[in-house]
Amino acid sequence: MPNHDDELFQVGVVTGTHGLRGDLKVRPLTEESESLLFAREIFLGREGRDAEEYVPVRATRHKGHVLLRLKGLEQISKVEGLVGSQVFMRLSDLPELPEDEFYWFQMEGARVVDRRCGDIGEVVEVFTTAAHDILEVQGPYGEVLIPVVDEMIVEIDFDERRLQVDLPDGLVAKQNDL
Repeated sequence: MPNHDDELFQVGVVTGTHGLRGDLKVRPLTEESESLLFAREIFLGREGRDAEEYVPVRATRHKGHVLLRLKGLEQISKVEGLVGSQVFMRLSDLPELPEDEFYWFQMEGARVVDRRCGDIGEVVEVFTTAAHDILEVQGPYGEVLIPVVDEMIVEIDFDERRLQVDLPDGLVAKQNDL
């Protein structure tokens, strides 16, 4: 288990095994998952609880996934029980960014305010699609999925943990529409 000082963040999900040598097939959740290819340690667990540390001995890309082979688990029979596990890394293992940049997952918990609708809610998750990242926001309008594109994200105040957005009509159901 990591120390309490070490913040873990989820980078993927084990979706299956690959081959007979115990490779785990990991579906990355974010662009930051690129770090999986160079990780010296990862953590596997379910529901973010009881994550155990493992040391990758091999990591390669394969058809949109990352294949990981873990030290001491180089047989398929030893890794089959890990399918379905969430894959975590230490925040401190991410490459350092320039001062004015950040990773999108760091905006989880930020307030989202639209120019017309006002408070939309709080970012509860950031996930990646083939086209772009998506912010999942929960608030007075229920769940709102906001594409992370320049046309919609007007201003980011990282210090205040606030996003100013300009959402197109129809993306948010107004109270009188419900």
